[in-house]
Amino acid sequence: MTQRDVSSSAPESRYSIAILGGGSFGTAIANIVAGNGHDTRQWMRDPERAAACMANRENQYYLPGVELHPELNVTADLEQAVRGCQIVFVAIPSKSFREVVHRAAPVLAPGTMLISLTKGIEHDQFHLMSDILREETEGMRVGVLSGPNFAKEIVAAHYTATVIASEDESLCSTIQKVLHSETFRVYSSNDVFGVELAGALKNIYAIVTGMAVALGRGQNTTSLLITRALAEMMRFAEAMGADPMTFIGLAGVGDLILTCSSDLSRNYRVGYLVGKGKKLEEAVTEIGQVAEGVNTVRLIKAKADELGVYMPLVSAIHAILFEGTPIPTVIRELMSGAQTFDVAYSAKPSSD
Repeated sequence: MTQRDVSSSAPESRYSIAILGGGSFGTAIANIVAGNGHDTRQWMRDPERAAACMANRENQYYLPGVELHPELNVTADLEQAVRGCQIVFVAIPSKSFREVVHRAAPVLAPGTMLISLTKGIEHDQFHLMSDILREETEGMRVGVLSGPNFAKEIVAAHYTATVIASEDESLCSTIQKVLHSETFRVYSSNDVFGVELAGALKNIYAIVTGMAVALGRGQNTTSLLITRALAEMMRFAEAMGADPMTFIGLAGVGDLILTCSSDLSRNYRVGYLVGKGKKLEEAVTEIGQVAEGVNTVRLIKAKADELGVYMPLVSAIHAILFEGTPIPTVIRELMSGAQTFDVAYSAKPSSD
């Protein structure tokens, strides 16, 4: 079957769509898709949890109190979930992402739109989720969805926007239509790498802002951390070949502000608990959900050192989490560092 065949095998107004992953964001997206009239299947690894969701019409573990759309089908059968689908959203934690995509790949028809919802980097390697989608499948159309999107606020119908990124304009247009609702708006981008990198990087800085709040620091400190974090993200993006201007949009500074300002963020909560004196392992266990930023710190620190990118906040977080350096020591070193130029990018033409 050709790429055109899959894209046109269902009426434009209705698609068969799978959401892989039973977490809060995957469930929120599944509810939107089902609410827009599409044949919607959500896959969960745990058969008991999938059965409970179907029986109770509620994802009691991740989104308690939120009613699942009547037309949303939840299953633990991966093949049943993806077979015949024109669009597959993948909302699997980075450590399991490749394994699930590998299992699903033989069932996918050529030309299927594969959309990553995961904001992370593969464990022990510098592979983003779109890289994994391409490596584990052939003939698919790949995109990533990222932005300032807390699942609890999406299902509560708070006004929300996100970004679909792909070099495939038709894919972006389709996903915009599939996900658009009265309260959920989807913008597009052709910078897949930049959008995805922004989603992974911002998790790191949520950890340090959580620490700052735990230590009783005020809004001045939070503002300082967010703006210097953005500068680091843009430097790193440029060194990696992404467009640093992508980072001033929803997927960059928008998601950064959200994640660094709310205890709905798992990474923020990990940082808060560490700031209150808990060991990293204790904090992660207490959160009870995947905090992608913890693994991302290791990977970004190693890559920044390799590329020679100046990222003092990343180095500071790494020192606290993995090197046993006391937080007060790290703060003193940060505040006594070189006072560099504020804004590295300017629209003003050079005098050359």
